[in-house]
Amino acid sequence: MAENKSYFFCGIGGSGMLPLAMIVAARGASVAGSDRSRDQGRSATKFGWIESRGIALFPQDGSGIAAGQTLVASAAVEDNVPDVAAAKALGLARLTRADLNAALFNEAERAIGIGGTSGKSTVTGMIGWILESAGRKPTVMNGAVMRNFARPDTPFASALVGDTGTYVSEVDESDGSIALYRPDVAVVTNISLDHKSLAELHQLFGDFAAKARVAVINADDPESAPLLGGGNVLRFGFSDAAAVRGSGFEPLADGCRFHVHFAGDSHEVRLRMPGRHNAANALAAIAAARAVNIPLAQSVAALADFAGLARRYEVLGQAGGVTVIDDFAHNPDKVAATLAAAAELPGRVLLFFQPHGYGPLRQMGKELAASFVKGMREKDRLFVSDPVYFGGTVERSAGSEALVADIVGDGRDAVHLATREECGAAMLGEARRGDRILILGARDDTLTDFGHELLEKLARA
Repeated sequence: MAENKSYFFCGIGGSGMLPLAMIVAARGASVAGSDRSRDQGRSATKFGWIESRGIALFPQDGSGIAAGQTLVASAAVEDNVPDVAAAKALGLARLTRADLNAALFNEAERAIGIGGTSGKSTVTGMIGWILESAGRKPTVMNGAVMRNFARPDTPFASALVGDTGTYVSEVDESDGSIALYRPDVAVVTNISLDHKSLAELHQLFGDFAAKARVAVINADDPESAPLLGGGNVLRFGFSDAAAVRGSGFEPLADGCRFHVHFAGDSHEVRLRMPGRHNAANALAAIAAARAVNIPLAQSVAALADFAGLARRYEVLGQAGGVTVIDDFAHNPDKVAATLAAAAELPGRVLLFFQPHGYGPLRQMGKELAASFVKGMREKDRLFVSDPVYFGGTVERSAGSEALVADIVGDGRDAVHLATREECGAAMLGEARRGDRILILGARDDTLTDFGHELLEKLARA
């Protein structure tokens, strides 16, 4: 589909835009783009790398828009954004990221779609690695950098370009675009409150699963129960109701291990990633691979070498006996999973949380507070900055103060400091040997830079 076409990506540096741009460019399309972050001087390394791949970048002022292009832009991008206005004036076609990705996905003979509130990027990476290890040469569209595919010349490896016949992609329910996809194998990792009501989520995920030849559904997740009745369902989980079943989960200092059982076949699984939630992610990936005839033994062997994703409980390093970990957790379910993994090991945790927007705080602030209260131990401490804000018209009257007040009111140790710098200084002032510092948040590439800055300061202390 992409061959000999010309695309302009408005917001090309975004976690969903960048891998898609790389895929269509590798398939022969002409690709150019713009990004507000680049105009603001942020993430220079990433945008320099994009340009090194032969992709022309322009200011987001309409100057890069030319006749014959198709504009790819989020549905949320307003018509008065200069790129959009220029494309409209030229009468160019406009696609959302999901429109373009779904078109590529639906052309594939073996299209594996991964949906769910949490874990879908990790499961996408796991499936991609299993299939690549098995010689299937998949194309993989992910929302996070897959460390197994990252090389010095491809540090932002959120896409893997393989054959057109096998397409593995995470799919998004937050904007309803999951409805565009026609999967051969549909994976639903779990269902919990995030961008939509549970009633809407049940409908969207139910429709998605019903379309597939095989629907891989979490047997342990209560909110996924309405999806388990389909005749195409392959259940995964740790409960006896699962067909691809895990048992004997054991946390380890460098990850975890457990056993997987399916149709009389059993194997020990070793992961280099901590947490029972990652064991569940692995079971989902094993089940999806089995749905396209990959034997359990091959999947287990591949997962032993799976290096994980950037910003998914990624250990950035250790200095002065303090370990700094970077994580994408930003909604109640992800926060709960990350804190559960952190609690498997001894030692105090100093948490930094940057909410990923004012709107999400209004929608799920109470649930976020509950996740922190449940997951934090008495000795742990949380530092919360103001939400990420890159401009625009969003209502900013309700911020992080209310979140912290709810957490403190339920007996946990939390403090609100307006800036990231203030939070960092406070954490460094408290950190002592044996502590772990966790950096939590989404929608901001510079959070990883913040983690590395803390490491450098710890090393100099």
